[in-house]
Amino acid sequence: VRTSADLSSCDALVLPGGESTTQLQFLKEGGLFESIREFAAAEHPVFGTCAGAILLASEVENPNQDSLRLMDMTVLRNAYGRQLASDVVQGASKLPAHEKSLEMVFIRAPIIERVGSGVEVLAEYEGKPTLVRKGNILASTFHPELTSDYAVHQYFLNLVNVRDTEASSVSAR
Repeated sequence: VRTSADLSSCDALVLPGGESTTQLQFLKEGGLFESIREFAAAEHPVFGTCAGAILLASEVENPNQDSLRLMDMTVLRNAYGRQLASDVVQGASKLPAHEKSLEMVFIRAPIIERVGSGVEVLAEYEGKPTLVRKGNILASTFHPELTSDYAVHQYFLNLVNVRDTEASSVSAR
């Protein structure tokens, strides 16, 4: 997705890991910042991983930066440490049909310091949320795409499928 027109043809959106300040600059310069906010407001599922989670947060610290403010949470950038401190850990999962340990790959990962009302914690590590959801918005501080466990991806795809099913039933009425 490079333009608002590209986004309008999507059923869902994944905001990937990377450098959140660079992504934020691209979103603003490319006119996608407000388009993504409108896309999410229209109940399209949006999933942010690592830097994507930072972009979704209502408050970003360490240092402060602007964000899409789509999920009521405070994140601390690079809170698990620098690139050399990157790690693969096991964390507690509350995902439906996957209530066991979940492999989490942290690469210069943020920490979710605070979640607001209605934000559901689906996984955590060392007492800190690592996978959260509110409605159609899902955010992870880790990189689920770097593991062989597809539980997080399946969970997001289920959000997309539920929305598609609901949209189809409304248009059939």
